Amino acid sequence: MNAQQPAKIPRIGYLATIGSAPSPAFVQGLRDLGYVEGKNIVLVFRTTEGSTERYSELVADLVRLNIDIIVVGGNTGIRAAKKATSTIPIVMLSVGDPVALGLVANLARPGGNITGLSQMSPDLTGKRLELLKDILPKLTRVAFIWSSDNPGMKLRFKEAQAAASALGIKLQSLEARTPNELTSVLPAATKEHAEALMVPAPMERYRTQITEFAEKNRLPWICDYTESVERSGCLMAYGPSYPDLHRRAATYVDRILKGAKPADLPVEQPTKFELVINLKTAKQIGLTIPPNVLARADKVIR
Repeated sequence: MNAQQPAKIPRIGYLATIGSAPSPAFVQGLRDLGYVEGKNIVLVFRTTEGSTERYSELVADLVRLNIDIIVVGGNTGIRAAKKATSTIPIVMLSVGDPVALGLVANLARPGGNITGLSQMSPDLTGKRLELLKDILPKLTRVAFIWSSDNPGMKLRFKEAQAAASALGIKLQSLEARTPNELTSVLPAATKEHAEALMVPAPMERYRTQITEFAEKNRLPWICDYTESVERSGCLMAYGPSYPDLHRRAATYVDRILKGAKPADLPVEQPTKFELVINLKTAKQIGLTIPPNVLARADKVIR
């Protein structure tokens, strides 16, 4: 009688831009579904260490390892994964508009080998501008820091233009692809009398530069990631709960391992949003946050 072959342990490739391990929320999500690292699942972690240009080589590495599923967030990382493989399932941790970016056919039936979570929500950019207007009622000019090299940010800039126009705000475009370019364009914000800054997620890698400039010129800025409010000089963030998105990504891994095809799994949009305000930053730039805005915050850093 032949000995029973041990069950194959699935290997999940997890790509991140920073950190030394997969997101705790994702790992907890797997644990809640009965997966234990090293016992019935293996997580193969790779990080670009802040250099998004490394995504291609890291994805190629995971493909060579014949990983069962690739989990990755952000437009650049997902594009690199899509280019590298059309057979290995790809679970998106979060991305802007995956349809407009050409990553999936549609949200209900993505087609291909990609599914997962979108951070897209109607009028999210507009809500961020409204928050800036709530703390600065006389706000008329906002500088938007972005890079036209990133298709996702192109979409965000168009959204911001439309929202700003509806609110009677002039949106100033500050494009920068490198730290040096950012250094050269930032002074234009004060030269053109911007009263606040908007910083989409991909530009938060320059948060040290932006924080120094904002503090020096007493400019509030709003960012995407609520976690960024604690680790940078960002005054406030309003957006999806990324831990919630990452936890939900684990359910996609589970369903795919149980036989579901990514093409048939609808892309989910965020259901939980958070507002985080940093009163330390407000004090540094001499700004008083109105009580009605503070009352709406999910978290206040004092």
